[in-house]
Amino acid sequence: MVNGGLSALNRKLLRDLWWMRTQALAIALVIAAGIAMFVAYLANFDSLVRARDDFYSRQRFADVFASVRRAPEILVDRIRAIPGVEDVETRVVAEVVLDVPGLDEPASGRLVSIPADGRPRLNDLVLRRGTWITPGRPDQVLVNEAFATANGFLPGDRVGAIINGRRRELEIVGHVLSPEYVYGLRAGELIPDNRRYGILWMDREALGTAFEMDGAFNDVVLGLAADAVPEAVVAALDRVLAPYGAPGAVLRDLQMSNWILTSELTQLESFGFFVPLIFLLVAAFVLNIALTRALALQRPQLAALKALGYRNRELVWHYLKWALVIAVAGAAIGVLAGIWMGSSMLALYHEYFTFPSLSFHLRGVVVVQAFLIAAVSAIVGARAAVRRAVRIAPAEAMRPEAPVRYSPSLPERVLPPGWLATTSRMIARNLQRQPMRAVTTIGGIAMAGAILQVGFGLIESVEGLILRQFNVAERQSMSVSFVEPLGPEARHALAQLPGVLFVEPDRAVPARLRAGHVERTVAITAVPEAPELKRPLDAQLRPVLPRRDGLVLSSILGEIFDIAPGDTVQVAVLEGSRPVRDIVVEALIDDVVGIAAYMNREAVARLLREPPTLTGASLLVDPARETELAAALKQVPAVAGVASKRVALENFRRMLDQNMGVMLTFNILFAGVIAFGVVYNAARVSLSERSRELASLRVLGFTRAEISVILLGELAVLTVLSLPVGALVGYNLTALLVTSIDSEMFRFPVVVDVRAMALAALTVTAASMLSALLVRRRLDRLDLVAVLKTRE
Repeated sequence: MVNGGLSALNRKLLRDLWWMRTQALAIALVIAAGIAMFVAYLANFDSLVRARDDFYSRQRFADVFASVRRAPEILVDRIRAIPGVEDVETRVVAEVVLDVPGLDEPASGRLVSIPADGRPRLNDLVLRRGTWITPGRPDQVLVNEAFATANGFLPGDRVGAIINGRRRELEIVGHVLSPEYVYGLRAGELIPDNRRYGILWMDREALGTAFEMDGAFNDVVLGLAADAVPEAVVAALDRVLAPYGAPGAVLRDLQMSNWILTSELTQLESFGFFVPLIFLLVAAFVLNIALTRALALQRPQLAALKALGYRNRELVWHYLKWALVIAVAGAAIGVLAGIWMGSSMLALYHEYFTFPSLSFHLRGVVVVQAFLIAAVSAIVGARAAVRRAVRIAPAEAMRPEAPVRYSPSLPERVLPPGWLATTSRMIARNLQRQPMRAVTTIGGIAMAGAILQVGFGLIESVEGLILRQFNVAERQSMSVSFVEPLGPEARHALAQLPGVLFVEPDRAVPARLRAGHVERTVAITAVPEAPELKRPLDAQLRPVLPRRDGLVLSSILGEIFDIAPGDTVQVAVLEGSRPVRDIVVEALIDDVVGIAAYMNREAVARLLREPPTLTGASLLVDPARETELAAALKQVPAVAGVASKRVALENFRRMLDQNMGVMLTFNILFAGVIAFGVVYNAARVSLSERSRELASLRVLGFTRAEISVILLGELAVLTVLSLPVGALVGYNLTALLVTSIDSEMFRFPVVVDVRAMALAALTVTAASMLSALLVRRRLDRLDLVAVLKTRE
């Protein structure tokens, strides 16, 4: 049984694999596509988590964050006495307008104080270029590296800033990174705009003096002990800071930069599970089809092996090895492709998430998991086919399969006589006499088309989000925010600025919403009776306006709170007199970005017990005068920030093109590999099964073209029948994937897109045509004598 170190069964295994090497390669590539996605996504997930944890640990990222209007430094001892608090650091933080050279519109910045006697104890900085601030130099600042890079700032350059109503020239002395601003996002925006928003660190004494904070602070961060109860610390801190206008402390989990990073990691992990799962299920399905048909062709060999004394267990293991060899080859290709793909993707993350070090890291356990998953998918795909084949008794297997019963096909019975040519009748009868084979082939091709449609459908979902958010929900040209709430006269002042066509007042009120034991801190947006520029919309894009004293909430908040319209939530306002009310939820809306709460403007004024005020405004602007308006806004001390919808949309598209665009390109590429693998495998197996029949037809006088029509025409019919099935499955898979990656940051709408279906269908058709050409070449080289020999 052993010759040259290989048993007879192993030599047979190698011969079988070589004989059907192209089919084996096609199946291996399908497995490789799924494994590559698995390795790339999980390796990126691990790399980001590793970089995050290392950065947070080294720079002592704070555990609790809180802001106040103005509080005396003497509170530090009371805060430090809270059980569980290990370290306290107070700061002065302020939003300012920046005058960046070469930028028409005003930029925004956040000034953060650092101790005069050294580096911050919490949220320490990493100096990337230049020097630290020189004590006694109030005009020196450090800037975050992303802002410096985007604007070409070097140490020694200067930037103008409106600080507490006065213009000052600040000297940049260094570029830094901070764990607090891994994702440097301006409040109210979706995507970082490093060109127009920067973080600047200034000497504590200089910044305190500029904002009249000598002996006081307006921001505090805490480090907690390992045994601390975070929620209890937050509650105690809120009690200490409540008299000083604190909007409420937040834990690290809800700190903006960390929350967004965590959401991205959660989404990446979902992709790393869901997408490879689809690919590997298709691979198992294709492997089952291929092995079922291959074993059907090996009935005489199976009988001979059993007659020679091989037991069922040995034969099962022999054919499972056939599947496992293909799976291991596919996994090896997939791991290598995943490393290349993951490295490319990680470079994109580095553009938006600023870590001191972000390198591609592939854990050995991920590689082991990849090979195990490939092996399991192969065994799952092959097990049923192998068990079914080896159960056949030797005497039964020695006999050829009973000939099928031929009868006129359904098209022949329906259509008038003579309408179908001989080749067409043969195609129809062959499909009808083997319905399960036809159904499985249709299923395999349909799944390939469905995966392609998922890739194209996600692109359309992104476009749907952009259309809904930037064209329908938000119709303003610019948004401005104020340093502090202003009276109604601010609206008239803005209307007088050059290029302003319409002004809609904005009022946002920080509040903590609670339902049961769940709470979220949100900004309640005051909505006018008839909003023109910013409107909450339902799923049908119809405005949903809050009436009376009720709330309109994002549907994702409804899911978090487990509430429905008509239920009540507790609203604790975090400014002014800090009223607490139970308010009825009037409606839940399917918005697509962030979490939001809306109330009628007059209801907000009644809740706050104050006349209507503005925290900002939405502007409709003459495009021809946008630059002139931007220059004018730079000179308005009351303006804390300016956001252009045009710029926000450009940034959003650029991020999606660079980030999701690359991911979707890989998805579509691998889906194309699957489409080709499925179709080619189906065609090759059909050729193997029918080679004797087709050779007989050639001997009887059929031309090569005619027998090609018989074989490839059947493939064409199956491909056409698979297209609508693939479109239906693809839509549902897209909906399932979009739902699985929903987060509090983004919810992509499910779009019924005919173009995505058409692109998927065209790609499957192209794969079918390429497969047909390759199979036609084999058909042309068919050895009639060898094929027609009787197998002993």
